[in-house]
Amino acid sequence: MKLKKVFQRKESKYLFNQKQFEAFFQELQQYMTVDQYGLHTIRSLYYDTDNYHFIRHSMDKPKYKEKFRIRSYGTPTNDSLVFLEIKKKVKGIVYKRRIPLTYTDYLAWEQTGNFPLALEQSQIAQEINWLFLKHTDLLPKVLISYDRLSLYLEDDEDFRVTFDQNIRYQVNHVALAATRGELVAPELDVLMEVKAMGAYPLWFVELLTKHHVQKGSFSKYAQTYQRYLFKEELFYVV
Repeated sequence: MKLKKVFQRKESKYLFNQKQFEAFFQELQQYMTVDQYGLHTIRSLYYDTDNYHFIRHSMDKPKYKEKFRIRSYGTPTNDSLVFLEIKKKVKGIVYKRRIPLTYTDYLAWEQTGNFPLALEQSQIAQEINWLFLKHTDLLPKVLISYDRLSLYLEDDEDFRVTFDQNIRYQVNHVALAATRGELVAPELDVLMEVKAMGAYPLWFVELLTKHHVQKGSFSKYAQTYQRYLFKEELFYVV
């Protein structure tokens, strides 16, 4: 299967308690299919500057914002793939561009900043290089881990729904292979993200209404920064 490297879509988020999720998910499966990975763990290692420029700028809700992260599916091993991702949001549209590396090649890139020869001239590699030239203090700051279920529509690849649970953060040992750490928001049971470019299917809108599901606002990295890192940053400055 060919790996997709460029994504363009709108993303909306919804917050569920466990009981609400179970009822909604049961009905949703009448229309959508859980993908081949089933329930799987995602690890996202977010890079930022010394003064957390990226997340602070993002929280101001500008028309344009970007993030850089490394993503793995499960705990990485030497030959497993990880993805270096630039995620941008422009006027509500999310653009994600990523480049795949083996975990071994990623560790080499982390030490040297050099991509494998086959990738170093690619457009995405050049964008990542430029980002690090522009922000010379860019370093891993937070590891976010969570368990995800992804569902898709057979006849519309642009419409996807994901459910994230056990959202955890790690700031003491910031690496892809680190332990998953502590819950970011213990009060949150399930976070649903809907990824679509056009209007929702009518049946999905009816499901949202039936189960009294409303849009919420929850950024995993922003919540971690606000709840745990911002206090540490103030303490450090004082």
